[in-house]
Amino acid sequence: MLSSTSAIVQLAKAPFKRAQRGLFGGKQIQFGNNVPFSKTKTRRTWLPNVHTKRLFSETLNDWIRLNMTTSVIRTVDKKGGLDRYLLETRPELLGERGVELRHKIVETLKAKQAKRALDNFARTQGKNSTTLSSEAQEAVKAVSSKTASPTTPIVNAASTTASSQPGAAL
Repeated sequence: MLSSTSAIVQLAKAPFKRAQRGLFGGKQIQFGNNVPFSKTKTRRTWLPNVHTKRLFSETLNDWIRLNMTTSVIRTVDKKGGLDRYLLETRPELLGERGVELRHKIVETLKAKQAKRALDNFARTQGKNSTTLSSEAQEAVKAVSSKTASPTTPIVNAASTTASSQPGAAL
């Protein structure tokens, strides 16, 4: 008996299908009754206040068209942009489209970090540094495994003594 009740509660709390295609911030369809003067109750629903918006993603350097509730639009303004909203919001509130966009942003940020590490390594190659830090090596491996071709050289560190020192950060 208890398991069937919890299954019903889970089903009632599941987001509706349309919310998976946009940023609804946990808003769902509300149910209730119309109660006129005659007291004859009739069932009705209240849908979330959804608008289609185009927002610019600074990380992806592109405009993204999304269905968003007005509360999410205000939250995006408060957080300072779409990228910060997607990175700082819990995945349960983002839905499928939001999680997909978050994944794209994280991958782009990792690629930019790896490129910065490689550029920094190339600049300091002639000076004292002979190795990449461990964080930079991981970022380079992650990016190079996706984009590496047989002709693309992959940077290998000669020794890892500098990466174990606390001051050897990016």
